[in-house]
Amino acid sequence: MKSTTSQANELVHKTVDSANKIVKTVSGEGGLVGKAADTASNVLKNTSSFGNDVVGKTVDTSSKVIKGTTSKVFGNKKKD
Repeated sequence: MKSTTSQANELVHKTVDSANKIVKTVSGEGGLVGKAADTASNVLKNTSSFGNDVVGKTVDTSSKVIKGTTSKVFGNKKKD
């Protein structure tokens, strides 16, 4: 799950960067539209990264809960 969300996050970042470059190519680098595109790009990338972090932490927490539950149910028996 974490790997999939990381790949999706990376795709979002690359897509946003590509769209931003297109906008700047059409409108110009330093103009108001270019600056607005930069701001929008940063917002989208930060939102995507935040979502990716949330999923990662949720997966980690769920994994710990599952491991704790199974060890309580089945015990910590070691196989020889």
